[in-house]
Amino acid sequence: MLPHRERHRYSRVGWLRAAVLGADDGIVSTASLIIGVAASQSSTNAIAIAGLAGLVAGAMSMAAGEFVSVSTQSDTEKAEIAKETDELRTVPDRELEELTQIYIGRGLDRDLAQKVATRLQEVDPVGTHLREELGIIQTNTARPLQAALASSVSFSLGAAIPLLALLLAPKSDRIAIIAITALVVLAVTGAVASRLGGSSPTRGALRVFIGGGLAMAVTALIGNLIGGAV
Repeated sequence: MLPHRERHRYSRVGWLRAAVLGADDGIVSTASLIIGVAASQSSTNAIAIAGLAGLVAGAMSMAAGEFVSVSTQSDTEKAEIAKETDELRTVPDRELEELTQIYIGRGLDRDLAQKVATRLQEVDPVGTHLREELGIIQTNTARPLQAALASSVSFSLGAAIPLLALLLAPKSDRIAIIAITALVVLAVTGAVASRLGGSSPTRGALRVFIGGGLAMAVTALIGNLIGGAV
């Protein structure tokens, strides 16, 4: 009989977070930028140039931000791994007692806790201490390049949607069409991301729909006020 294997979603957290954040940011920021400029009665060329500049700048910014942020996390994880490795080499008895106390705190009696700690420290010393003391799972450690690439590509794809809507929409209805298109795609993205993460698709869709709608409304108001004043 084959052993039962459960499928867990936690391993997706790193790239999924970066991809969803990038796509949502690309849609919201670019759609809001385009709507704001369009509300100021600018020409289609000017709006398109502003949107394209926003796409390029945003993609680069997202990549750089993710890389720096996740690199910092990765450096911290590497430092902790080195520290635990050194302590296991120099003071193994102290590390064994730390592990034993963790299992005692979880409800095991001392004898059983010490047996479990001893066995796990023999089988996987570094991995066990990282997991139990610090909550670090080595197979899910931070990956800066993966996060930067996922964020940048997803931002670009997200930002391309309102730009495409701008180019295809008639001038008289372009603001409404861009807003509707962006909000529909945001809702779908939020629902899919929540589904992949194991949470409610409806809640995920509403979360990004409301946030995106507010952002577009504010920029439209500002663009209208500035355009009217000019």
